[in-house]
Amino acid sequence: MRRFYWLATCGAFLFLASCGSSPHPIAQDAAKPAAPSYPPEVDQVTQKLFGTETEVIAYGDLAKNGKQEALVVNRIKKTPDGIVPGNLVTRVGIIENEGGNSWKEVFLCDEHFKNPAGFLGGQPLSPVNGWRLQYEQDAKKGLTMYFTPLQKPAGGYVVTYGVRWNPETKRYQMLDRSFTKFLGEVSTLEPIDSTSQ
Repeated sequence: MRRFYWLATCGAFLFLASCGSSPHPIAQDAAKPAAPSYPPEVDQVTQKLFGTETEVIAYGDLAKNGKQEALVVNRIKKTPDGIVPGNLVTRVGIIENEGGNSWKEVFLCDEHFKNPAGFLGGQPLSPVNGWRLQYEQDAKKGLTMYFTPLQKPAGGYVVTYGVRWNPETKRYQMLDRSFTKFLGEVSTLEPIDSTSQ
């Protein structure tokens, strides 16, 4: 009888140990962010503007300007060696609903940062082929995006760039290094000639 209790105790211990080593399936699903719900025409617009391999990762009043927007990415297919996985992208765009089924592109980051007024100031002059995207949604300020190049840009440094909606200019603009002040746009990306006056 003593042997039976000993075997039952060992069996129960092994059963409980094996149950604790694998996470609960519901807990695994809860860790993944839910895909945003959005109108079906968003897919048509994003595929037309950014290609068929697009993914909408945020939708809603992202800029807190009363208009519906979609944050769209083209992901890097394979994580490069030595790079930590995350939101690794080649292109990021934001489209905004102008009413009905009419949408317009209000922000684009591919090799450079652009809005309808031009190139965003404060960005690297040389093209960047891949970015790590992080973003947060603040109840008052709206969407803030943080872009870090996956590789050091030619002639530059790996720094993180912040972009947010500027309610005064009514467009997405680059933030300064402290992420507090907006930088304007430039018409071209050319080095500044310090010898000309």
